Amino acid sequence: MKNKLAKPFLKWAGGKTRLLKQFELFFPYELKSGKIQKYIEPFLGSGAVFFHIAQKYKIKSASLIDRNEDLILTYKVLQENADDLCDELEKLSKKYHALNQNKKEKFFYETREKFNKVKPLIDYKLFNSLWINRAAQVIFLNKTCYNGLFRMNKKGDFNTPFGKYLNPTIFDCENLQNVSRLLQVAELKSGDFHIAQHDLSSKTFIYFDPPYRPLNKTSNFTAYSKHEFNDEEQIRLAKLFYGLSKTVNVKLMLSNSDPKNENKNDSFFEKLYKGFAIHEVLSSRSINSNGAKRGKIKELLVLNYSMDSDSKHIDDSKQLKLFV
Repeated sequence: MKNKLAKPFLKWAGGKTRLLKQFELFFPYELKSGKIQKYIEPFLGSGAVFFHIAQKYKIKSASLIDRNEDLILTYKVLQENADDLCDELEKLSKKYHALNQNKKEKFFYETREKFNKVKPLIDYKLFNSLWINRAAQVIFLNKTCYNGLFRMNKKGDFNTPFGKYLNPTIFDCENLQNVSRLLQVAELKSGDFHIAQHDLSSKTFIYFDPPYRPLNKTSNFTAYSKHEFNDEEQIRLAKLFYGLSKTVNVKLMLSNSDPKNENKNDSFFEKLYKGFAIHEVLSSRSINSNGAKRGKIKELLVLNYSMDSDSKHIDDSKQLKLFV
C-alpha cells in the first residue's frame, strides 16, 4: 500500500467497518499468530473484514464469494483493470456533478434503466468490454442511490431510488488502486455460500456474514440479490456450519442479528447453533426509515472455536460497555 490502507469502496447494508474493533476480540488465535494461510468470505458485500484481515495478518490467499453477480464483476474489474475503471468513473462523475439537482435525479434514473436493460447481454463468466462500464455503473448507482442501499427485485433489477445527495463523492481513485493491489491474493467467485467448502484445511478461516434475519416485519431487507435469504436459508447455512465443524478443522465465525432486541423469547439462533460459542457485539442500526429507531443494537457472533488459552475469558457484558 502507499500511504493509505485500502477500505471499502461501496456503501453496503450490514457493512462491518464499525465492528472491526470488536471483531478483533474474537478472531481465532491461529489468525493472530500467523498460522492461518487462507481466508474465505462467502458473503462478501463491501469487503470490510477481508480488507482488514488482508492488511493486518499474513494470509497467503483468499476466496471471496457473493451471490450478487454484479458485485463480483465489479471486484474482478478492480482486480484486473483499476486504471480503466477509474477513467470510466471520472467520466460519469464529471457528467453528474455538472448537472443541477433535478437533472442529477434524471441522470440517475437513466443510468439505472440502462444498467437493468443491459443485464441480459452481460457474460458474467468471461471478462469483456462491457464489464468496465458496468462496474462503473455499480459504483455510481451505489454512491448516488438512497442510503447506499444496493437492493434487487426478484427479476434481478436494481430498484433503489435516487438519494438526493447534494455533492456525493463517486469514487476515490487512490483507494481503488489500493483495493486492486490487495485483491491480487484473492480468487473471486459468484455463487451460493456452499462453494466455500472446497479446498479447506486446518489453516483456513471462514467468516460468514449472511443477510441478517429481520428483527421485525418492517425490517425485512434481505434482497442484496434477486435471491431472498429467509429462515430456510439460515437453516441451510447452519447445516453447512455444523458440517464443516465436524469434518474439517477449519476456524468458523458467523454474524447475525439478535432476535432478542425485539423479542426476548426468540431463541432462533441459540437453538440453531446450539453447542457453539455465541457472543454479543454492539452495532449501529443505520438503515431505518425512522431516524428515532437508529442506534446501538446487539448482534450475535457464532464461533466454532474457543479463544486461545493464554487470553482472558471474554465477558460480553463488559466488552459491550467499551463500544457504547
